[in-house]
Amino acid sequence: MSIDMIMGIDKSIQLEPRVKKDEDFVNKVLKDEVLTFAEKILTIKRIDEEKEIAYKDDIIVASPDLTMATDGTGPLAIKVFRELGDGDLFDPKRVLLVTDHTFPASNERVALLQKMLRNFAFEKGAYYTEGNICHQYLLDVFDVPGMLLLGADSHTVTAGAVGAFATGVGSTEIASIWKSGSTWLRVPPSFKVTLDGEIPKGVYSKDLILYIIGEATIDGATYMSVEFTGSAVKQLSIEARATMSNMSVEMGAKAGIFPPDEVTMKFLEEVGRKPMYWITPGKEATYDKEMFVDVTKMEPMVAVPHSPGNVKPVTEVEDVEIDQAFLGSCTNARPEDLFIAAEIIRKALKQGKKTHPKVRFVVTPASRRVYDKALKEGIIDLFLKFGAVVTNPTCGACVGTHLGILASEEVAISTSNRNFIGRMGARDSFVYLASPATVAASAIEGKITDPRKYL
Repeated sequence: MSIDMIMGIDKSIQLEPRVKKDEDFVNKVLKDEVLTFAEKILTIKRIDEEKEIAYKDDIIVASPDLTMATDGTGPLAIKVFRELGDGDLFDPKRVLLVTDHTFPASNERVALLQKMLRNFAFEKGAYYTEGNICHQYLLDVFDVPGMLLLGADSHTVTAGAVGAFATGVGSTEIASIWKSGSTWLRVPPSFKVTLDGEIPKGVYSKDLILYIIGEATIDGATYMSVEFTGSAVKQLSIEARATMSNMSVEMGAKAGIFPPDEVTMKFLEEVGRKPMYWITPGKEATYDKEMFVDVTKMEPMVAVPHSPGNVKPVTEVEDVEIDQAFLGSCTNARPEDLFIAAEIIRKALKQGKKTHPKVRFVVTPASRRVYDKALKEGIIDLFLKFGAVVTNPTCGACVGTHLGILASEEVAISTSNRNFIGRMGARDSFVYLASPATVAASAIEGKITDPRKYL
């Protein structure tokens, strides 16, 4: 393991496919006009029947290109791995361990668990990083189209933004994969979401995915591969797509996929990586569900307590007073998100406004790379002048472990992905989910606020 990975420096790493398939067969699958994205990629990744198509609902065995676990899920995986006989990892360069959920450690017990993760990574030669939120770190360093990524965290689906098949599995399953190098998967049915029209000013990818979850319901895509398509997709950056792939799991999805396009290619050129496979769904593919959304009529949306599916337009929840505004998490703490909030904050500062005196404004960049970029662009200084508290990259506030815990009956507006009871602290606290723009505007006024008045 290189010192770069130990220190969490985010140099791109190009992984090759774990299993090489017959080139003619792969090309045939890639050109097929009937298969969905999920069927194509899992056909290519399966190892039980090398040249058999993996159709919807088939049970296959596959070998992942990369696996991941965090300080929240890794310790149990390590315990089970030891119980399975210990030994070598199936491939140390396909194992990433990330300390992010409560970093730096908030107490001695957490510190011991993180020590276990760190020592295991060093012992086995796995990749390791701390001070980066895992899903953003994957996007910064590893994610490419055509990758099969299995992570012991439900929001592993984030990597679908670049056309990877990425999904969450349990800690014990990760341990089994570390030992054997493979696992079984059921090929998911597919759900096609078509986004057409021009995205209005003041509306962002977070608003789009909240609307979609509200319409589909929180179990409306259970164990399905959600494919996003349509003319509006071209208007979404990889960062914006990551927000939507990330929250696909909030409607039960197994994966949230943006098939690769010219936006993806530009991203790969910027980060210096190349695709494993360039997979797009067949033009005649059959979908179990379809949804059509005219984004032209969209407005800022908010998920109100206590469900990501309990979604309303911001105009229906304006004037709800808040105690905390949180701009962070694996959902919305990338450079684009920080710059969106900064645009509103910059305007507020010119008007002589700062963070509302009754509000704590917590800002948590998603990775060291994001933090560094925001620092160099003067965005961190802007947040500080506005009265915000800027933390190191961590999941702490989002998962209610540190650096932003809510007290009894407190209200937060957050860019994170979940607002279940007790998610960010006290069981009788309240969490509203919204875009970075809505969170920033609300921090100014001390109540949930339509961001369009500041744009």
